[in-house]
Amino acid sequence: MKRIHNSFSFLYLFITISITGISPINIRAQASGPALYERQFFIEGDDTLYCRILSPAHFSAEKKYPLILVLHGSGERGNDNEAQLKWGSNLFLDSAIREKFPAIVVFPQCPADSSWSVRAKTKAGDSVAFRFPMDVPPTKPLLLVMNFLDTLISNGMVDPKRIYVGGLSMGGFGTFEILWRRPKLFAAAFPICGGGNPESAKLYGRKFPVWVFHGADDDVVPVANSRSMVAALKAAGAKVKYSEYPGVKHNSWVNAFAEPDLLPWLFSQKR
Repeated sequence: MKRIHNSFSFLYLFITISITGISPINIRAQASGPALYERQFFIEGDDTLYCRILSPAHFSAEKKYPLILVLHGSGERGNDNEAQLKWGSNLFLDSAIREKFPAIVVFPQCPADSSWSVRAKTKAGDSVAFRFPMDVPPTKPLLLVMNFLDTLISNGMVDPKRIYVGGLSMGGFGTFEILWRRPKLFAAAFPICGGGNPESAKLYGRKFPVWVFHGADDDVVPVANSRSMVAALKAAGAKVKYSEYPGVKHNSWVNAFAEPDLLPWLFSQKR
């Protein structure tokens, strides 16, 4: 059984408008800042995915909107349905951005005891390495995210040709993983200080637009992870942009979200 519990209106309207044809009412018109991200809960069987969603400015049930999925890092895990907004959420709250790039922005939250991706970490001395097996099922949180996206898309207000994904650190790993698990879903991606299995690039890379970010001095997720994925994506025929920031450690998301061309580039992509 799948159901969505919402604390306001947006997903209620998402579902109800398609059934009843009622007109949307902006009952949160007075909200501002992070409060504009509505608290949602996607329930599937005994599992719950906590999520915050920003609706488009001047939302209309008659339109289809781009959807942006943003996967947070390990430090924002939990069940408060708030910590996942720590990085990146303010970018989409900017009034000029909301006017120029109306979109549905989704920030799910991963439980504290899980991850967005399947990976193994090994350490030898000062060296850290990650392995990304591809012969195992996705983690429960990533599976819930994929099923939640399917539910949103099925309600008819998402433009299926303009669905984007990005994430930082653990969310960067999750970005690379969801791309190969759902190779025909996304129009573009922006993984930040993450990594993945280079072999997976063959499954979705051909002509795929991706902008990869990493700090050259990252001391948590070695920059070699992004470099190897960039090489694999180029070999697979992807349209790759790569920004590596000299002197930046494991906080390159600050640089990435400050890139003035990030959203213009992202919204220009269409599947």
